[in-house]
Amino acid sequence: MKPFILFFARMRFFVVLWSSAFFLATSCTTAEKSARRGDNFLALGEYAEAAGQYKKAYQLTPLKDKQRRAELAYKMAECYRHYGYTSRALGSYRSAERLHLTDTLTYFYIAEMLRQQGDYKASARAYEEFLANHADYELAKLGLEACTLAPAMKKQGSLYTVKLEPLFSSTRADYCPAFLDEEGSQIFFTSTRRSAIGDELSGITGQKAGDIFYCKKNELGVWLRPEPAEGINTVFDEGACTFSSDGKTMYLTVCRTDPQYPRMAEIWTSNRADASWSKPQILKITSDTLSSYAHPAPSADGKFLYFVSDMPGGFGGTDIWRAQIGSHGVVTVENLGPSINTPGNEAFPTLRPNGELYFSSNGRGGMGGLDIYKAIEDTLNHTWSVSHLPSPINSNGDDFGMTFEGLHHRGYFASNRSTGGRGWDKIYSFTHPEVLQTVKGWVYELDGYELPSAQVYMVGNDGTNVRIGVKADGSFEREVIPGVSYVFLASDKEHLSVQNHFTADANASETHQYVLQFPLPSINIPVLVRGINYEFDSAALTDSSKIALDRLVRMLNDNPQVVIELAAHTDHRGSNIYNQRLSERRAKSVVSHLVSQGIPESRLVAKGYGESQPFIVNKKLTETYSFLHTGDTLTTEFIARLDTTKQEICHALNRRTAFRVLRNH
Repeated sequence: MKPFILFFARMRFFVVLWSSAFFLATSCTTAEKSARRGDNFLALGEYAEAAGQYKKAYQLTPLKDKQRRAELAYKMAECYRHYGYTSRALGSYRSAERLHLTDTLTYFYIAEMLRQQGDYKASARAYEEFLANHADYELAKLGLEACTLAPAMKKQGSLYTVKLEPLFSSTRADYCPAFLDEEGSQIFFTSTRRSAIGDELSGITGQKAGDIFYCKKNELGVWLRPEPAEGINTVFDEGACTFSSDGKTMYLTVCRTDPQYPRMAEIWTSNRADASWSKPQILKITSDTLSSYAHPAPSADGKFLYFVSDMPGGFGGTDIWRAQIGSHGVVTVENLGPSINTPGNEAFPTLRPNGELYFSSNGRGGMGGLDIYKAIEDTLNHTWSVSHLPSPINSNGDDFGMTFEGLHHRGYFASNRSTGGRGWDKIYSFTHPEVLQTVKGWVYELDGYELPSAQVYMVGNDGTNVRIGVKADGSFEREVIPGVSYVFLASDKEHLSVQNHFTADANASETHQYVLQFPLPSINIPVLVRGINYEFDSAALTDSSKIALDRLVRMLNDNPQVVIELAAHTDHRGSNIYNQRLSERRAKSVVSHLVSQGIPESRLVAKGYGESQPFIVNKKLTETYSFLHTGDTLTTEFIARLDTTKQEICHALNRRTAFRVLRNH
């Protein structure tokens, strides 16, 4: 089939694999003119146009000139291979073989094309022919091994169910599905269907340039018919799109063309306001203008963008890289390393909310063409463990571009397998039986808003030890394993840490989600301890206060290095001296309770402020009390201007217990 049409042809991903000066043209015959035109098109990466010119030159070259015909057949085969015309590529490689051009990669690519057609026996023979003279060629050794393993993989199958989705299908190529959100209410994909913008056929693929289309579900959960994505598509190739976790930013691959110069694939972004998308803008990854960047995939927390590139420093044809994204763009770029990347091509990364990376590769053996793999990162050791997805997810064709409905084991992917799509790229749905247990957490400032800068550490008694970034709304989501006990610790450099722990149900019979809250206290400002109440005109704690104090005990245990001041405040009713003494007794009462719960007294300082420090309204509180504004200070004069009901609210806010961090080391 096409070991990398998805990257080099569908997306106009330019890589010069053949020198346009393979032979010195000395004749001005029509055949040589066509051959030179083919070389020019090949130099621009226009494989379909080049193949047509080489075919014409081949037909016009005399039969007796076997060497020249062999060279043209090989070039023609290379072009067909690059834009995915597997059967024609195989035929042309066979012609080169018949004309005795076998000292190159001819047998290797014959083997590759046969394996992509599912003819594993014939493919194995071709690999053996090639390895007889190239014994150290790693990809050929992997291919030969795969010819033995692939039939058994197909026969064994798996619990996955795969089905062609006719609603997304056209008479041309449809590929790279991507959900807009975790709920799966909208899906976007790339298509070269007739309704794509532009009338000209691509010199690269012989098809129309790809456009982005989308489908959305109606109120009954049924997909509506595909529509073009407004504001995104042009006469150039747009495709392989994906989205930030909040669905507000689209990342896409754009492949512009030039009649005289090769153009590299680029990553662009578009922002969504309501239902419309802004005009895409290029995202500069590096200053290298001679390499291509494609197939973007943002991490759930938005801090990294995974992508595919052929830039220097890789391990093969194309590698998966990731860029750290800051407030002003790309900060650093790193290759994912040899545990992910191979001498072949890696492409189409997808990041799930649980941190799993799915990608396609033709450099690991597999069943043929691009196969889909799952990778899990050990964030502490910076390594990846990689596993091959079973049949029927993978086939002898190209399988790529997976998208998941949240943490569910269901979604869509693309394939050009011979069943269903007749060799065209088509979109397939997949499902896997599941009794899914997940955890969803929310990290936010105590009495404040979400903390997207926070980190969450997930530790399980099964050896799980991962670091999780949170999304822009302060949330994270992960799958958990039945029977495993977990500890989750949320931390942020300007806040104290908070822990949660639970054990996932070992005998769950239905899907369940555990919801955890992580209200992080600030290190820099006083933190209100809600729920602490005292007996009237007394420092004695009420029974209901114990719940709030238990939370405070847990926080202190989670942060054993901190020393805090416990501060009690009163309203302004009563004399200054009385209020001062009452607040001091109440602060000492809280400290005494904490000490009784095992907190060392050396970590606690009791302080009574009486009525001397009126409460200052924060933004969060204005959402509860509309008559208050951020920065209002609840002084005697301020309260006097209010009606009786509002005065009582302000008095209650002034009567408070809070703590502030004195030392954090």
